Amino acid sequence: MEPLSFLSRRYSQDTLLSLFFLFALQFIHLSVAIADPTLEFPVDEPELWREGEFSFVRLQYDTRYVSRRSMGMWSTDFPAADINFLKGVTRLTNVKVNQEPIVLRLDDQQIFSHPFIYAVEMGRNGGVFFSPQEINNLREYLLRGGFMLIDDFWGTYQWDAFYQMFSLVFPDREIIKLDSSHEIFHGFYDVEGAQMIPALSNYDNRPEGDVEYASNHAILDDNGRVMVLINWNSDMGDGWEHTYHREYPVKYANLSYQLGINYLIYALTH
Repeated sequence: MEPLSFLSRRYSQDTLLSLFFLFALQFIHLSVAIADPTLEFPVDEPELWREGEFSFVRLQYDTRYVSRRSMGMWSTDFPAADINFLKGVTRLTNVKVNQEPIVLRLDDQQIFSHPFIYAVEMGRNGGVFFSPQEINNLREYLLRGGFMLIDDFWGTYQWDAFYQMFSLVFPDREIIKLDSSHEIFHGFYDVEGAQMIPALSNYDNRPEGDVEYASNHAILDDNGRVMVLINWNSDMGDGWEHTYHREYPVKYANLSYQLGINYLIYALTH
């Protein structure tokens, strides 16, 4: 198997310089983060996009039970959440992104060209189901330097359904709970650990399962790098998808971008 293209060349000199200046300008960006509820990301301004090397990849997967959704649970909030997040990354950071999100399966060798994969709803419909090839590819991808962000699943029932299959990826590695002091929460924005971000209809942010708080869990490599970040009892995707919705609380939309950008910057620099 060929080396990961994003590890063999990692990033061009221009991209590395962009990341350097991104951190140098951190506090400037913090002051203009999306706290303004009137902030918009207009799609008709070509200068908004800085075409670059980063593409947002959403994972397409099967579940144990057939989904009633036309495309499956993997497509929740797609494509609005993905596109809005990319607009936020463009507006709030110096990371150069490609405008259109990508959808890939784990048995597609193209995953080895991308450092970041996003997946949602992996505890519903009996939990995610991976083929042996998908398990092997995901393990290889993560050990070579890839990063996987898992979002939007709730309660112990969905956790157990998710864990039943996902534990096969690294049966010898513990899934740990991240403390709020972990650097992943404090890289670009300073966020006080995991945050419970609600769905659109959940105006008062009630727990959607039998657990009343959000937490972040991780699988680490041998050097302590977060390979898999599990966002449990929280839904950043809704915060991205409903950025423009007048009834979605601005507070939670802001948090969803702040956390998402923190996770992205961590993935690109570790």
